[in-house]
Amino acid sequence: MRHAWHPGSVGRKISAAESGQAAVEFALIAGLMLILFCMLVDFSRAIHDVQVMASLSREGSNLASRGTTLSASANAVVAGDSPLNLSSNGEVIVTSVTNTTTNNGRKGATTYLINDQQHAGLNTQTSKVGSLNAPTTVTLPPSVAQMLLPGQTTYVTEVFYSYQPVTPIHNLLKLVMPSTLYQVAYF
Repeated sequence: MRHAWHPGSVGRKISAAESGQAAVEFALIAGLMLILFCMLVDFSRAIHDVQVMASLSREGSNLASRGTTLSASANAVVAGDSPLNLSSNGEVIVTSVTNTTTNNGRKGATTYLINDQQHAGLNTQTSKVGSLNAPTTVTLPPSVAQMLLPGQTTYVTEVFYSYQPVTPIHNLLKLVMPSTLYQVAYF
């Protein structure tokens, strides 16, 4: 015996069930896509800001190594044409470090001395290289320290920036985003 199909009753129930399922699927996918979009916006902005800061730190060290005063180099980086507002949301620290080791024909302990250090910007960050007040605590990466011969000076530009996300996704998902971005260049 063959089953009869009634287009009025069965078809409507299936169609209503399918449209309800589609609405639930759309809500789940749309919510996930919104979260991913917000994360993409904030992370992309942070990556862009770090790239701009890398360029600014290289420019500051380049200026200082070519004879510009440390103060003028720091102020040039802050006043530079960039999408970051370093004058109120960041700080630039330019430091000159000299290798003051005297070998006298034998291998001695390497000593680095901070000759000068200038700050520009409104944030109050501490240099990761060292402080002018504590010259014995100079920290240089091994690659820079190996190339810095006795009597030579390297110029270090550090750029700090207070990063503020534009979407509230980090609060909703409890993501830990860095509040201060950092870049450094050695010349």
